[in-house]
Amino acid sequence: MSFIYIMSYISNINNWYVLSDTAIIEQLGKELKRMRLKNNLTQQELANRSGLFRSTISEIENGRVGSLLSLIQLLRALDKLELLDAFVIKEELSPLLVAEQQAKLRKRASNKRKPDKPESEW
Repeated sequence: MSFIYIMSYISNINNWYVLSDTAIIEQLGKELKRMRLKNNLTQQELANRSGLFRSTISEIENGRVGSLLSLIQLLRALDKLELLDAFVIKEELSPLLVAEQQAKLRKRASNKRKPDKPESEW
């Protein structure tokens, strides 16, 4: 394979927006298969680890729709749960917002209120 072919293949994978939903599912299946083979596991061994049927793993690897639960079970069995980090967006506070929030914090306690005096009968 040429370097240009490999780079175009990688750039297409990373641009999920150009892929159809079916193509994305197929690509995820290919990636799961690649991870399984990298770990030197058969589909049956992965099925035993993940608690899924071997046929379910085969369907997912061949681009047929699986459930999110199945995906999580496979990632757990492949020790790849960290891939889910991509779905978590951590919001960072701007330094200005942090400073504003700190300015609103109380700096000291207030005096205890004295009970209201009864009105004079005058």
